[in-house]
Amino acid sequence: MRALLSVSDKTNLINLAQGLGALGYELVSTGGTARTLAEAGLTVTAVSSVTGFPEMMDGRVKTLHPAVHGGILARRDRPDDLEAIASQGILPIDVVVVNLYPFARAAADPRTTVERLIDEIDIGGPTLVRAAAKNFRHVVVVVDPADYRETMEQLNRPDGPSVHYRLSLACKAFAHTHSYDDTIARTLAAVDVVGNNISRGVSPAEELAPATLALRTTRRRMLRYGENPHQVAALYADGAVGFGGAQVVQGKELSFTNLLDLDAAARLMLEFDEPAAVVVKHMNPCGVATAASLSEAYVRAREVDPLSAFGGIVGLNRTIDRDTAAAITSTFIEAVVAPDAHAEARAVFAKKKNLRLVLADFVSTGDDLRLTREVRSILGGLLVQDYDHVTEAAAPWGGDVSGSGRLGFRVVTMRHPTEEEWTALRLAWRVCAHVKSNAVVFAAADRLLAIGAGQTSRVDAVKVATSKATTDLSGTAAASDAFFPFRDGLDAIAAAGATAVAQPGGSVRDEEVIGAANEHGIAMVFTSRRHFRH
Repeated sequence: MRALLSVSDKTNLINLAQGLGALGYELVSTGGTARTLAEAGLTVTAVSSVTGFPEMMDGRVKTLHPAVHGGILARRDRPDDLEAIASQGILPIDVVVVNLYPFARAAADPRTTVERLIDEIDIGGPTLVRAAAKNFRHVVVVVDPADYRETMEQLNRPDGPSVHYRLSLACKAFAHTHSYDDTIARTLAAVDVVGNNISRGVSPAEELAPATLALRTTRRRMLRYGENPHQVAALYADGAVGFGGAQVVQGKELSFTNLLDLDAAARLMLEFDEPAAVVVKHMNPCGVATAASLSEAYVRAREVDPLSAFGGIVGLNRTIDRDTAAAITSTFIEAVVAPDAHAEARAVFAKKKNLRLVLADFVSTGDDLRLTREVRSILGGLLVQDYDHVTEAAAPWGGDVSGSGRLGFRVVTMRHPTEEEWTALRLAWRVCAHVKSNAVVFAAADRLLAIGAGQTSRVDAVKVATSKATTDLSGTAAASDAFFPFRDGLDAIAAAGATAVAQPGGSVRDEEVIGAANEHGIAMVFTSRRHFRH
């Protein structure tokens, strides 16, 4: 038995190859895949040994050969097919594991030249995938690392993979090549040719919002239900980064709302480099904190609003240790998302069988998920936008305008923030961008203290925040996701006890609001960027 492996995404490749080898498959491979397998101590047959020809033109030609495609396309129930390959000394290939050059990733990077884009157009890979998918009754074709585990389980069956499973993989394979070719066609349609010069001739806005938007993706899992139990829901994703490749270690099946809340937690935890914990309820943060240890950060975040934290979603930006797991399981939490969890932590979580533990990789591949477009549906249409980046360098004036090394934050009041206020303002501003509008939040240097989310006026947002606060807000820093249209919002923040405020500015009444801040002795900075979240 032979298995041909040639992959760009090498996630879990070694485990798969070891499993195939244990079942007696000869491993045939190409280029970088062959090197990876050999470095892991596996015996590998180079494709050039099968074809009798070396890889040519920097790998442009390596698998396009009858010795490969004859072995894939031969129908095992047709004696004439078997005689045809036998007469040429061709051995059957029973498993094809291929995923394609990362063209979409290269196309998404505006720095990629056209020449580099052309190099990322895979020729042999799609041909292998299509050939194997065409002969799915006799050849298993795998294009997604997420299918490796089930494929090995199927190969271990006494009668081998079922025809239904083989067909499902073939359908996925054809969808994979279709999506790949569609991406290439749409990308090249945006290329300019002037004389002999070729360049990427569209603006970033046109790349984000092309004339035709084709959406095609793969169903990763059926969900427990949608926003309500009577609604059917599923998760679709491409790639192994983020929730598309998430591992649900334990707990009940995920629902639509679970994933929305997990996504809100993940988005916010990505704003922090230091150990941070986030507690989310109905897509709004109800607790955020940083600390020297993850367990301390979680406890601080939970105590911001313990009532709302009950039954909430927790996001953590570090591998979970035992102490953090113990702190989380001391109260009722619906789900936790983190990059990973130690074995000791998993053992603690296992005692709470309904708690969902989701491990998701958001950063290790080098991809920035926050550079991708966001798509939302409305009645009869789709809305598309790019990710809302929270930055301190958004102001058009640029440079160090604060006098304290804070890029883009312009101090507009007579009093400047203190060092501790600056730290608190930075935390408040990062959190506020992830709270449903209209939003006003209050923070200390290491934690959120009060949240006013989703109100129809900023004064009401302050009222909600102060009514839910579990501590005195005197000396805190506040942030508003949009400007104050009147001074009443600023007056309410001052009455709550805040001594520093961050807001975008840009209202026709800015001078009135600045005057109110000066009256109250508040230090106020303009950020120049609004962060509505609907």
